[in-house]
This record gives sequence, C-alpha cells and structure tokens, in this order.
Amino acid sequence: MNHLHFGDNLRVLRESIADASVDLIYLDPPFNSNASYNVLFKGPEGTDSQAQIEAFDDAWHWTQSAEEVEGCWLSRRCRAHV
Repeated sequence: MNHLHFGDNLRVLRESIADASVDLIYLDPPFNSNASYNVLFKGPEGTDSQAQIEAFDDAWHWTQSAEEVEGCWLSRRCRAHV
C-alpha cells in the first residue's frame, strides 16, 4: 500500500519503514531557492573543469498569470479542465 510520510527522512526510515520494503523514495527539493543550478563537467583525466552549463534557474516570481492560476484552483473553477 502506498503511504506518504512527512518528517525527517532518516527518522521516518528508521522508525516507520520495515527493512527491505521500499521500492522508491522520492525527495523533492525545496522550491524557490532563488539560485541557478549548473551541470559541472570533468576533464578527460577526471579532473575538475571550468566547463559548465546552466541546468535550471530556481527563482519564482508572482505574476498576474500566477495570481489567476491560484484563484482558479482555490475556487475549483478549473479543476475539471486538468
């Protein structure tokens, strides 16, 4: 049976989950960290390289569009459309 546990993952694993009983653990990082995350590359010898590319930017901005979506979800007007 599927369960959602809320709390410190190490404590939950030790106290609430039987050994050898987990197929998947998904940890969702905090959102709106206001940071850019890059993929760092290694050189041919496995040494650090200056090469990197931006993987994603985790900065969230409250816009008119976000306001409209929140209002829609809160009022349940558009839940039937998802």
